[in-house]
Amino acid sequence: MRRVGNTAIAAVTAAALCSGAWLLWGAGSGPPQPSAAESRAAHARQAPAAPALPPSPPDRVRIPALGVDAPLTGLGLTPTGSLDVPPADRKNLAGWYEAGTTPGERGTAIVAGHVDNAEGPAVFYRLGALKRGATIEIARRDGSTALFTVDVVEVYDARAFPDTKVYGTAPRPELRVITCGGGWSHDTGYRGNVVAFAHLTGVR
Repeated sequence: MRRVGNTAIAAVTAAALCSGAWLLWGAGSGPPQPSAAESRAAHARQAPAAPALPPSPPDRVRIPALGVDAPLTGLGLTPTGSLDVPPADRKNLAGWYEAGTTPGERGTAIVAGHVDNAEGPAVFYRLGALKRGATIEIARRDGSTALFTVDVVEVYDARAFPDTKVYGTAPRPELRVITCGGGWSHDTGYRGNVVAFAHLTGVR
């Protein structure tokens, strides 16, 4: 597997992760968004980090607090350098950046998925409702499950997406889970992205 620095990834655009077609037809009021209180939680004391795991591709992501249990597919980069996305018609499929860190090893692992598609809510529709301290489970191909604890969930405008903060390297095993968010309009679709920041705290 060819490995490249995560900082080489350009911002995930709102248009890439979701079309908003479901909302366009008035079928819903929009996904939940993280509150300012959740952003302030980043300064709170974090759970102790667990030792890094050896590299192993991930097969599944589970977020018990949100009822998420989805397979993972490998993602690359588009010709413009932004992160590619899973097929929009598979609403319960998420992806991981397979040229970067595998979830559980030292560094920043990236998981992304749609918030909705033309049929309704998709895999990470409720990501904005995730709270600090929640668990994200990544089932790995070596038979282990990496357990990540959420540090903070934030929302960013697409025009000011903090590439280095989200994609930059880390000295411990960390995870970013990304989808669309930041409000929605009929003219522009979703205005930004919701990002959950988490770090490895256990394995089973």
